Amino acid sequence: MQPGKVPSRRFTSRVQAPGDVWVYWECQGRDDLSPVRNMSLGGVFIETPLPQPSGAVTRLDFLVAEGQIRADAVVRHARAGAGLGMKFTALGEKDRPNLAALLGRLRRMQHCPGNA
Repeated sequence: MQPGKVPSRRFTSRVQAPGDVWVYWECQGRDDLSPVRNMSLGGVFIETPLPQPSGAVTRLDFLVAEGQIRADAVVRHARAGAGLGMKFTALGEKDRPNLAALLGRLRRMQHCPGNA
């Protein structure tokens, strides 16, 4: 490890989302539609101007070609003007294969020449 570099606490690696991954989300009586910037099996970072406090409980519905993916999550951190980092707290058995398929597609896209 390089000096001054803090090790990641993540258990799963994040993949970048290219722009076609969106999530409808509800939190504290508000709802919004936001693009996903990156995600993993453990959580997601969405772009939104709507601030939410750390610890706020959310409900996520992904709008993707892989099919229904619904998850409960908790806000772990917020970046003013950028978005929210959320950790998944519950994911239905029927949603897990679709999440795995989505992550597989995003990983393949990252490794294909010509994709940025």
